Amino acid sequence: MTDTPASTHARRQLLDRMLAEIRPRLHRYAARMTGSAVDGDDVVQETVVKVLDSPPDIDNFSLLERWLIRVTHNTAIDFLRRRTREDARHVDEELDMIVDHSARIDAFDAALVGFRIFARLPPMQRSTVIFKDVLGYSLDEVSNFTNSTVPAVKSALQRGRARLKELANAPDDVPVPVPVLDARERRLLTTYASHFNARNFDAVRDMLADEVKLNLVNRMQANGKARVSNYFENYNRLNGWQLGLGFVDRNPALLAFDPDDRDGAPLYFVVLEWSGNEVAAIRDFRYARYALEGAQIVVVERLRASI
Repeated sequence: MTDTPASTHARRQLLDRMLAEIRPRLHRYAARMTGSAVDGDDVVQETVVKVLDSPPDIDNFSLLERWLIRVTHNTAIDFLRRRTREDARHVDEELDMIVDHSARIDAFDAALVGFRIFARLPPMQRSTVIFKDVLGYSLDEVSNFTNSTVPAVKSALQRGRARLKELANAPDDVPVPVPVLDARERRLLTTYASHFNARNFDAVRDMLADEVKLNLVNRMQANGKARVSNYFENYNRLNGWQLGLGFVDRNPALLAFDPDDRDGAPLYFVVLEWSGNEVAAIRDFRYARYALEGAQIVVVERLRASI
């Protein structure tokens, strides 16, 4: 039976609505699988591109959610496989077990464990603990997502819970060095953020590469200096933000604070990519504040409005 334009449009509307609603949940999973809020967003972005390029023939909300979770899971495993080739941390055989082709840590505690601690679990254990204890899916659903049997899921879940609790409670015998911005990046970030805080957006535009790419996560994307300029005009109409310097999961970032709350935690963050001394890419999480949940944040400096 051939689809009518109306039915195709209805399914696309359903998919768009589901993606908007489920994106924070997809990020909670992907960030813990990859060990980083930024890498987790990469996985979610790749998932969104995949599903929009090849939308499924599904018109049931519940079935669509399960399908999106499976696509995200497989995309995360593909990400880990690529990273495995670089650092040889996990063997391919272990990843093949979970891609689709005792002490108990409770759900509340698991949700509070940092991304990088999750990343120290083997992928199958990591995946089952996230699905069950962080996102609250049933064993049958986890079995479906991971293409595993229920007994295999139970075994991985038990081992993963025990290991996660052990890692979370272990003393820091070897403290992790606090990340430090090198002089060049600190200078560039400080200049950008100070102009931004002063609402001197002409000066900010002067720092952009001609082919700059903007990703206002969960909202819109734009390419090229002219189109990205609208982003700054929109910020100029907004209040309640002030940028500072810091790290998110050891990634250099601009941290956005409430200027009226001197002791407050960052509200969201912005990641810049550089080409020489020019901004080549902007990834702004203003409309994806869930990305900071569980992330390791280091505040380097809260800046004033002017240079």
